Amino acid sequence: MFNLFPREPAFFEMFNEAARNMVLGSLRLKEMMESYTDVDKKAREIKRIESAGDAITHTIIRKLNQTFITPIDREDIYGLASAIDDVLDCVEAVTDRLAIYKIEKPTNEAIQLAGIIYESSEELGRGISQLGKGTDLNACFVTVNSLENDADRITRDAVARLFESEKDPLVVIKWKEIYESLEEGTDRCEDVSNILERILLKHV
Repeated sequence: MFNLFPREPAFFEMFNEAARNMVLGSLRLKEMMESYTDVDKKAREIKRIESAGDAITHTIIRKLNQTFITPIDREDIYGLASAIDDVLDCVEAVTDRLAIYKIEKPTNEAIQLAGIIYESSEELGRGISQLGKGTDLNACFVTVNSLENDADRITRDAVARLFESEKDPLVVIKWKEIYESLEEGTDRCEDVSNILERILLKHV
């Protein structure tokens, strides 16, 4: 696998940097949910991580535009970089809503979903670190898909419970948006997994 690739390690190194930043952002979200204090400060830290992710993505795209022969298909380089960035965008969206809506305490479901985003990001970080090494990553893809299915179930149950038990329509609107942003984060993790799998299938 990858034995025909030109020796251009820069893209793999940049993907690793982007993945580490994605894992860090999702970890900070998980920590924020589990220890819900200094929300504005923690939201600013996640914003800083997301901005760093934007910078890495721009660097990858600039490198892509400057490189004639790439180690993997150009569309896959762009797609993987964008998908990693999308995960962090969702993480930031969650923290923004928590801060803007002045949520006093996260629900158990929100804590669970933040944990799933982190677990998925960690799994993907390990997978991305193996790009170009001929490693079988099927277990990674299965795990991320399973986590996304768990997130779908948790979100569905949480929204149903919200409509059943909450009488304040503003609270319903706020928490529905937060749940959807969290669930979208797990969807974007699955996007990263799908692109990574596509890259490996092309180069077996």
